[in-house]
Amino acid sequence: MSFQAIDPASGERIADVPTATHDQVLAALEGCSAAQRPWALRPVPERCVPVRRLGVLLRERRDELALLMASEMGKPVGQGAAEAEKCAWVCDYYADHAERFLAPVPAETDASRSYWTYRPLGIVLGIMPWNFPLWQVVRYAVPAMVAGNGALLKHAPSVPGCARALHDLFRDAGFPEGLFANVFADLETTGALIDHPLVRAVSLTGSVRAGRSVAERAGRNLKKCVLELGGSDPSVVLEDADLELAVASCAQGRFLNAGQSCIAAKRFVVVDEVREEFEARMSERVGSIVMGEPSNPSTEIGPMARVDLRDQLHDQVLRTVEAGARLVQGGTIPDRPGAWYPATLLADVGPGMAAYAEELFGPVAVILPARDERDAVRIANDTSFGLGASVYTRDDERGERIAAEMFEAGNCFVNGIVKSDPRLPFGGVKDSGYGRELSPMGILEFTNAKTVWVR
Repeated sequence: MSFQAIDPASGERIADVPTATHDQVLAALEGCSAAQRPWALRPVPERCVPVRRLGVLLRERRDELALLMASEMGKPVGQGAAEAEKCAWVCDYYADHAERFLAPVPAETDASRSYWTYRPLGIVLGIMPWNFPLWQVVRYAVPAMVAGNGALLKHAPSVPGCARALHDLFRDAGFPEGLFANVFADLETTGALIDHPLVRAVSLTGSVRAGRSVAERAGRNLKKCVLELGGSDPSVVLEDADLELAVASCAQGRFLNAGQSCIAAKRFVVVDEVREEFEARMSERVGSIVMGEPSNPSTEIGPMARVDLRDQLHDQVLRTVEAGARLVQGGTIPDRPGAWYPATLLADVGPGMAAYAEELFGPVAVILPARDERDAVRIANDTSFGLGASVYTRDDERGERIAAEMFEAGNCFVNGIVKSDPRLPFGGVKDSGYGRELSPMGILEFTNAKTVWVR
């Protein structure tokens, strides 16, 4: 096995990195541990210095990082540049607030002095995906490292260049040598890392299948893990929605990164009263989406990341249409090399169809009919996933009630696309995983809340 980068726009191999040996991975782990012990003793403001510098470097190297993502996984350069900027925002956020988040918390007890303090666990193993190859890594590693942990990265096999670029960024920012370590480990070695006593926690962003496997192995070793898994996020459009806003927002949420996002707006649940108009507007928008080379700044969607993923998505579309859904736009594989798939819209999708029950990880939107608000919420929740959900209505109180009390998801938005924000906790329920990233909760996930009692 090797880590291979194949340009999804052309199908040409652009990198082939040998898998690391067991001894090489063990050496990286031991080096990370050696760097982490003194790092944990540094005051939090000192730990924030390289974090702030990392944010500066991410902005300085934004354009070259965007081109790298475009070549390895097909992300349009404008979206890649925005991803680098968002990573820099995370660095700024934790550099500004980490000391407050990690401050000891006093408690009134029978002691002369008592409090709890947040201490690092040790090394956090990150098993990361290809779809946001910078963001997923930075959002786990930065808060974990500011909290005093070391970060060991096992990245997706299809983005070795991004993995190396991240290693260089952390090194050049001034983190201690080895504290952030990238390893080109295969699945067997990754499992052995979860077992290893120097690894104290695991952060995984990936599929439900991967999440179950990691959770089982971490559980056997009594190690904490944070899992951000798949999603089939609903966008509920009610009869009083601003349809211009709803269509623009739903299209943006569905087709960003060619729809290859766990929190993409995958299912549009539209009440009957406005469904015909919503479909007409959405069809016009989907038909106008520009598919092109990811290096072109005007491109809205590039190729999908891999041909096998494109073929799997197309099979889901075909099975859905065969089951009675209506193909409104797209749905045809272009006759050209690479992993291309056009923006696609399916309507009249219902129970028993692939697009109703399965996650569609690509540029395919589906419209599900609903009678009224109650029926729409029922359909929105009728999924094994629970990552995000949104609702569109001109009545803010109505929308907030649905978001806060009725949706079964971890991130619920009113009149806007579901998105991650450093200031807010991010994570899911049900098959979308557990644990939280970002916000104060994210930095505390991989700490020991240690009680101290002094008489």
